[in-house]
Amino acid sequence: MAAPSSPSRKLLGQLSLPERTFVANALRTETVGGVLLLLAAIAALIWANTPIKDSYQAVLDFHVGPAALGLDLSLQHWAADGLLAIFFFVAGIELKRELVAGDLRDPRAAALPVVAALCGMAVPALVYTLTSVTGGGSLAGWAVPTATDIAFALAVLAVIGTSLPNALRAFLLTLAVVDDLFAILIIAVFFTDDLNLPALGGAVVGLAVFWLLLRKGVRGWYVYVPLALVIWALMYNSGIHATIAGVSMGLMLRCTTRTEDGEEHSPGEHVEHLVRPLSAGLAVPLFALFSAGVSVSGGALGEVFTQPETLGVVLGLVVGKTLGIFGGTWLTARFTRASLSDDLAWADVFAVASLAGIGFTVSLLIGELAFDGDAALTDEVKAAVLVGSLIAALTATVLLKIRNARYRRMWEAEERDDDLDGIPDIYEEHDPAYHLRMADIYEGKAAEHRRIADLKAAEIEAAERDRLAEVAGGAGDKGNGPA
Repeated sequence: MAAPSSPSRKLLGQLSLPERTFVANALRTETVGGVLLLLAAIAALIWANTPIKDSYQAVLDFHVGPAALGLDLSLQHWAADGLLAIFFFVAGIELKRELVAGDLRDPRAAALPVVAALCGMAVPALVYTLTSVTGGGSLAGWAVPTATDIAFALAVLAVIGTSLPNALRAFLLTLAVVDDLFAILIIAVFFTDDLNLPALGGAVVGLAVFWLLLRKGVRGWYVYVPLALVIWALMYNSGIHATIAGVSMGLMLRCTTRTEDGEEHSPGEHVEHLVRPLSAGLAVPLFALFSAGVSVSGGALGEVFTQPETLGVVLGLVVGKTLGIFGGTWLTARFTRASLSDDLAWADVFAVASLAGIGFTVSLLIGELAFDGDAALTDEVKAAVLVGSLIAALTATVLLKIRNARYRRMWEAEERDDDLDGIPDIYEEHDPAYHLRMADIYEGKAAEHRRIADLKAAEIEAAERDRLAEVAGGAGDKGNGPA
């Protein structure tokens, strides 16, 4: 009797439970999510700079959503304001966990990335202003190089920094979240024409209800998901960037466990575990696909380093960000009671400071708002953002690889267990028994090498005797031959 055949797999059919678990766990790793993000950005750039670029623009401009609720948005807006809010929700949870139970729970350590973020915005703005004034350019783009693209920065760090300390990621996460919050505030204050106070008030009330429900221990996704959607919609209609709603709700979740209640994981950890695959596998890659497709002409790239506005953007991202973040961190640690994490070195801070020069999507958004009405200059500023972000990413990649290799060597040294007793050797250096064990091991290895050396010497001696015998035998044959 023939065995029953397994059902054929349908294209895009539902995955089995083990497959779904594997995919979800893979998406929870930052390396996989970072690769998806970078691939989506590359795909967008290729799509927007090929003969079918009109189809890309048509997709971006496609509107969907209830107009009565003020949500008849293009797909590009849904990606930037809706999908990115999911990412900021997860980032808010991560930041809350670091602040209450992680490397940043010490206020002296938390102060450094906050001050670094502020200095990392002020110095690029100053660099742009000085460059533009010196060259006689427009000051309208002063805010373009102030923003750090948190998604891209964390993606690059995840792909490259596999052995870097967790404290470095916590530093970058806090810096980038604060940076993005102030970038959104800049957009709201300087580039928002109308502020809908009733909608803003409704969003604040919704956040208060969200917080009260959490404090009362109310459970159920059917309560929080609809409420979160209402808060997001009100925040969007208020004129303030809707991602504020996401990070605010993420910061409200409790990220400490209550042992008296038998909790193994905090609500924040549980929610993050559920939402992270959605953020890394869908929200952020689609955001990059719909936001990173910048049409760049050769002329625009050629004029990046010749016009004051574009040169100011490049210098602000590459030089201003690095000097601002590193200088602000060092001065704060030098003249205040704030201190750098014991797990970090100043070389790590410099590498992360250069990584923060990736402005990309947020800087592109500010550039469009700053030079609205001047299409030519807008394209040139977009090209400058791409060039500056690329230079910053390449510079940071080199620096982070150097630091990553150093930490990998340190990790290997810490995990080394030559005496095979299950305890790393670094923790037994003051134990006489450890050195006696190592002496026995090395004596055994030395005896083995002596044995091998004796065998090799005997083989060489035997080969030499055979050679001499053949030479002697050949000479005798030659002497006894006919004249």
